[in-house]
Amino acid sequence: MNSQIKNKAVYWGTGRRKTSVARVRLIPGNGQIKINGRSGDDYLNFNPLCLNSIKAPLQTLGLENSYDIFVNVFGGGLTGQADAIKQGAARALCELSLDNRKPLKTEGHLSRDPRAKERRKYGLKKARKAPQFSKR
Repeated sequence: MNSQIKNKAVYWGTGRRKTSVARVRLIPGNGQIKINGRSGDDYLNFNPLCLNSIKAPLQTLGLENSYDIFVNVFGGGLTGQADAIKQGAARALCELSLDNRKPLKTEGHLSRDPRAKERRKYGLKKARKAPQFSKR
């Protein structure tokens, strides 16, 4: 552990979306985001939708400049990973104080998005796309 982090309270949360899993740590700080050892902007290719998605739970509670977010995330693409980080951060904020749960729940930050890719069926090209029909 870093010497800076040693004396501070650490709050953990796990988030999932599609095939992405994110382990999120919230540490009192100044709003810095680190994902897999890289800065959040760099990791998410400066994508404003993904960055705003990650910051949304903190903004709901007005804590965006009060906590640093450190994340280990794997699986899926950038959008799935960003949503997994959002859910993990929201769960960590619930661990911080139980009073945070109600506003996060009403904003939808605590619910896991169940949508995932549908499996491919035999005889079809994709999940629902059938091969071209030939009369003769």
